[in-house]
Amino acid sequence: MSPQAAAWAILFVAALLEIVWALALKQAEGFSRLWPSVLGSTVAMASFALLTVALRQLPVGTAYAVWVGIGAVGVAGTGMLFLGESVTPQRLAFLGLIVIGVVGLRAVES
Repeated sequence: MSPQAAAWAILFVAALLEIVWALALKQAEGFSRLWPSVLGSTVAMASFALLTVALRQLPVGTAYAVWVGIGAVGVAGTGMLFLGESVTPQRLAFLGLIVIGVVGLRAVES
């Protein structure tokens, strides 16, 4: 695996961890619940650390946009599927635009 391919894989894992920490912090209820707070904080540090590693090979603007985009779509999707958040055509369309942007950024950085 090339260094750039490895960086993309690391970035993807970092973005998946972003989903975990955001959802954990939601469950932490403003840091009032210990274990979700600990999980969210710990996973956030791991996500940031992996983002930092990926940035050694990837442009910061692209990597950050992809990291945030995957995290945002993942958190929004999880909220809709499991947390009872609203599912509207407009919301799905705008999440689709984020996905298109992430895929497009990945494609142009290949």
